[in-house]
Amino acid sequence: MTGRRIAVTGTVQGVGFRPWVYRVARELGVAGRVRNDDAGVVIDAFAAEPVLEAFVARLGVDAPGRVRTVAWQPLGDAAPGQFSIDTTSAGGAVTLSIPPDLATCPTCLAEVADPTDRHFAYPFTSCTYCGPRFTIALALPYDRPATTMAGFPLCPACAREYDDPDDRRFHAQPIACPACGPRLALEPAGPGDPLADAAALLRGGHVVAVKGLGGYHLACDATDAAAVAALRLRKRRDAKPFAVMVADLAAAHRLAVLTPADVALLTSPERPITLAARRADAGLADGVAPDTPVVGLFLPYTPLHQLLLAAVGGPLVLTSGNVTDEPIAQHDDDARARLAPLADALLLHDRPIATRCDDSVARVVAGAPMILRRSRGYVPRPIALARPVPRPVLAVGAHLKNTFCLAHGDAAYFGPHIGDLDDALALEFFAEAIERMERLVRVRPEVIAHDLHPDYPSTRYALARGGVTHVGVQHHHAHVAAVVAELGLRGPVLGLAWDGTGLGTDGAAWGGELLEVDGADCARLATLRPIALPGGDAAIRQVWRIALALVDDAFAGAPPLAELPVFAAVAAGDLRVLRQMIAGGLNTPPAHGVGRLFDGVGALVLGRTRSAHEGQVAMALNHAAAGDHGAYPLPIERGAAPWQLDHRPMVRAIVADVLAGCAPAVIAARFHRTLVLGAATLVRAALVERGPRPIVLTGGCFQNPLLAEGLVHELADLAVYLPRAAPPGDGGLALGQALVATCLDERKLTSCV
Repeated sequence: MTGRRIAVTGTVQGVGFRPWVYRVARELGVAGRVRNDDAGVVIDAFAAEPVLEAFVARLGVDAPGRVRTVAWQPLGDAAPGQFSIDTTSAGGAVTLSIPPDLATCPTCLAEVADPTDRHFAYPFTSCTYCGPRFTIALALPYDRPATTMAGFPLCPACAREYDDPDDRRFHAQPIACPACGPRLALEPAGPGDPLADAAALLRGGHVVAVKGLGGYHLACDATDAAAVAALRLRKRRDAKPFAVMVADLAAAHRLAVLTPADVALLTSPERPITLAARRADAGLADGVAPDTPVVGLFLPYTPLHQLLLAAVGGPLVLTSGNVTDEPIAQHDDDARARLAPLADALLLHDRPIATRCDDSVARVVAGAPMILRRSRGYVPRPIALARPVPRPVLAVGAHLKNTFCLAHGDAAYFGPHIGDLDDALALEFFAEAIERMERLVRVRPEVIAHDLHPDYPSTRYALARGGVTHVGVQHHHAHVAAVVAELGLRGPVLGLAWDGTGLGTDGAAWGGELLEVDGADCARLATLRPIALPGGDAAIRQVWRIALALVDDAFAGAPPLAELPVFAAVAAGDLRVLRQMIAGGLNTPPAHGVGRLFDGVGALVLGRTRSAHEGQVAMALNHAAAGDHGAYPLPIERGAAPWQLDHRPMVRAIVADVLAGCAPAVIAARFHRTLVLGAATLVRAALVERGPRPIVLTGGCFQNPLLAEGLVHELADLAVYLPRAAPPGDGGLALGQALVATCLDERKLTSCV
């Protein structure tokens, strides 16, 4: 008999890994012990050499969770007489090995639906393979005393399951039942069961705040126009779509046209909000998604949601429990203070939430899932790095759609979705979430990476932290580097980084960039011809201003304004003043962002003067496009460095089509095709000069499937990469900041040797 000490890393705590190891060891006749430790799981195994080989092979193939590495060394200690599960050991820095919150498994759902089972209709039923994880964890290693379940002592029946190695609830930290677990309460209290009373309120057209896994939702009947309108008014949410939770896949099919890839994403264990094409006869209230043919659907991921939907008998709007731009409510007192004015009742429970974690959002792009908002279901699952970081790095992201990233060892951990950092409460959440992640991993960053923009609250936070190395990373460099980090790409890449705005190294707003990126090095090869923003940031909401700047530039100061419908709704005095501003260069900062081009063209084509929320007009232009109608000219100006995509000929052609009464669907399709062909031509021209390179497509514009899929098709003969696990927009930026900062740190450390 020989012995091995086997170290397993990955997502191996809170997924039933130790019970599984126990059962496999018993099956193969292996003696020894298994325990959690700071880095994952450690197994001391004793058996004949062929048996140990088979045992180790099983660890890398059949084990639950996500195994990253399996390493072993010889062990000479005397073998124990049997195999056991030992107590957890803890010490220094840890590898964050707990999984994200896991959607309820079919076995638990069957128990909840079975009147003869003791878990019947119990909204907090879970087991080793499902239930809350990250949102209840207070410390690591992940054991019940270090979770918010510590205040719920197990009843005898649950204790027997917890202690039985053959039970699927063996060492399942969040398990509970009606006798010993969390309980629901409704405020104000109704006449009967809290869940039934909440469902009755929802059926009656009321808004109910519902406490979930990582915070509160605001819920209402998704088919009730008055209820949806009331929720939108109270939440102060203009036209941005609401997410809709449905009871099952059949209900999802009734509301949306779902491809097999959509179904796989919708039913995945992460249960993200999945964007799909809404059916014309879906029966949803118009106010659910008033400006788009797309609907965001998701399935229940807790028994509470499942029971509530069954009791209501129809789809529910389930949106973040907050006023727009504030963080979601986490604690009951916080919910009472902030949500009581928004909701007619609060459906509470007494299990504390350790950390906020909003719902994730994803869609299928170019045949595979693309995460647009990475949070519940994905956080804190690490992204494996191609090589370890020399010193722990905290990357604080940008201003909009903020997430942070903590990298140490060979793993990068995104924090939960924070959102826009305009609000004081959001900034508190941002700082609190960073502190909590550092505490969980027991790592203090030695390097902090941030955006170049000095006025971003995230930048100010980074610079205020002392005793660390501060690294500023250009916005679009970080976008490209995030894909490099996620996919482990080697060597220089060409990155097409298209978004709305990001501060460039020259002080201008970039956003239509072709970059060559090689770790910490970044060369700007091409950009979009700058567009004046009359009035600065005001133009981002009043998109007619961008349209005015585009046509003024395209027609050399003599545009046919009187003939274009978009300007009919603008006062003549306002047009005159803004044209003077453009001519004099007064408060008209130049912007290279493709997102701004979408806004201006969308205003011209759709006759819109305003954007109620970020990306609204761009998305509307995307949804308007239909058919294949050719393209407009979009030449490359090579006379200066960097090259420029010249949008003026395209804008003149678009204006001609508008004046000729061409259908918006045709113009929108031509516009998208123009960008695809222009980008493809630009990339191929750069490859001729720079040599073969992988191509990365990133930035918020590539959330647009028509643009992303068109360019992937057009460059099908090349190695083209889209972000998948990290969002293409600013929600993925921190991963790229971490990589660039690490490369700079390695260079500095090497030069000091």
